[in-house]
Amino acid sequence: YDLAEGYIHEDDAAARIASAAAGPGLRLTSPSEGRVNLAAARNGLLKVNPAALEQINSIDDVVFATLHSDLRVSLNQAVGGTRIIPLVTREENVRRVESVCRDHAPVIQVKELRSLPVGIVTTGSEVFHGRIEDKFGPVLHAKFAELNCPVVGQVFVADDPALTAQAIRKFIDEGAELVAVTGGMSVDPDDRTPAAINATGARVVTYGAPVFPGAMFMLAYLGAVPIIGLPGCVMYHRTSIFDLIVPRILAGEE
Repeated sequence: YDLAEGYIHEDDAAARIASAAAGPGLRLTSPSEGRVNLAAARNGLLKVNPAALEQINSIDDVVFATLHSDLRVSLNQAVGGTRIIPLVTREENVRRVESVCRDHAPVIQVKELRSLPVGIVTTGSEVFHGRIEDKFGPVLHAKFAELNCPVVGQVFVADDPALTAQAIRKFIDEGAELVAVTGGMSVDPDDRTPAAINATGARVVTYGAPVFPGAMFMLAYLGAVPIIGLPGCVMYHRTSIFDLIVPRILAGEE
């Protein structure tokens, strides 16, 4: 095709825009009808810079769409796409996109999820004494297996903050790099798990999250080790606060 000086064809424009924006963990398709798609080159956590994306989409003729940031994505999953609207555009528009991408690199990437050894502390006197069956453990074993995180052990403790704190610290001393604590996470007087997490000396990031299901979630750090207090809803709902937060922890974010 013959273009006037200073103009660029849609295929070349899309290829340059996608290449400029893409960071680690992505692969690009060849242009097809003026569009280039971005797909995950690994299982991981999708990260998108929304401010940069807004700037790119404010440039004449350019469209760049993605999935939401902080979603866990699978190998080969489509996560974004870009094109220009007309068949040709001024090359200056593409250069402006490339400038934005340099200033905000990477605009989009898929971060690798670490495989962390996990300790599970299950609280509750009724479970501890065998009066009711533990249904939380199997759910967490399955969830962590899906995330490629080995569960190094699960211990049961009564509703005693000192014993719970001791169990958490023991897992960390033995090499656990993430501790999940279940049971006793509500605000009832006999729910003592938040006090137990505090008793470890951990730095509490939050107790409570604006999420349904999962409002009574707790996150703390003992040194570099995250401790998550999981409300009962994680047992019953396929997607909950667990699925929003844990992948970000495994991606190395705090």
